[in-house]
Amino acid sequence: MFRNSMKKLLLSTTAIAAVISLALTGCGDNRSMEYESASDSSTAAEKPSIVVTTNILGDIVSNMVGESFNVEVIMPPGSDPHDFQASAQQVEKMMNADLLVVNGANFEEGMLDVIEAAESDGVMVFEAISVVEQLEGGDDHGDHDDHGDHDDHKEGHDDHDGHDHHDHGGVDPHFFTDPARMAQVVDGLTDFLVANFPAVDESSLVSTAGSYQQELENLDAEVEELLSAIPSDARILVTNHSVFAYFADRYQFEVLGSIIPSSSTLSSASAQDLASLAEEVREKQVPAIFADASSSSSLAEALAGEVDGVEVINLYTESLGDPGSDGANYIGMVRFNAQEIVRGLVE
Repeated sequence: MFRNSMKKLLLSTTAIAAVISLALTGCGDNRSMEYESASDSSTAAEKPSIVVTTNILGDIVSNMVGESFNVEVIMPPGSDPHDFQASAQQVEKMMNADLLVVNGANFEEGMLDVIEAAESDGVMVFEAISVVEQLEGGDDHGDHDDHGDHDDHKEGHDDHDGHDHHDHGGVDPHFFTDPARMAQVVDGLTDFLVANFPAVDESSLVSTAGSYQQELENLDAEVEELLSAIPSDARILVTNHSVFAYFADRYQFEVLGSIIPSSSTLSSASAQDLASLAEEVREKQVPAIFADASSSSSLAEALAGEVDGVEVINLYTESLGDPGSDGANYIGMVRFNAQEIVRGLVE
């Protein structure tokens, strides 16, 4: 089933032949160690490969599959997913993956051509956003888009032919700001992997994925408890660009406005938009503006400069932080963001 299976078979055959040769010529006590090493390498090579576009999804996939797959992530920490361009080596990895996991809804704007080319070439593609309830994009108050129930999504991904070529125009791609939806992604991807990779130990995969899904559900409950410190009339968000609609939908926040009124950082803000938003911030007495750690906060600083007493707080929104930072993994990132939102709106 795996791509390059013939190459792997030849490599395994060569390794076995080498071991037999060493055994015939005599290698003392080192024979068994050499055989075990060759066997371990062959086993590792036989694992199917999953290539993941974003580092947020990369962390999710790595945690949920455990040792069942080889996982590679394209975008390093701190990347802006909207304008990230894959290197030639990364493109090759995507084109040769057994499975390509993407965010979907045109989130990976700089890699759409590569994703489409990989899928056209026969690479299985799993769009994470396809298994959650989606929100419309293009403004700060997107309505729910009716995409059927959760089971319908999973059925559509039981095989590669079931992957639909959606344009995703008008869909907000930032579902990952809601850990409850991310838990649903783990559930949907688990079903997809079980259906499409029968050679993988199902019990081990399901157990590992189930444990991690529970961690995400626990995180959702923890965030809800943290945010309970914010009164309902103070649950107002002003952000650098339209990234928190799913978060607001899950935890009952109002997104008053975004400096860049778009779900993409590649859009721009007008002076008129900034002046209008500054007036709303002043009228609502909003104490904080939330910017993105992976993109410039200069516009947020400019807006804050127009209104007395407004703090600019950087959150990890579209990319994980560097190793050792508060946003080094998805769970840490979501927890940190919730804590900072509480600090900005209450303390």
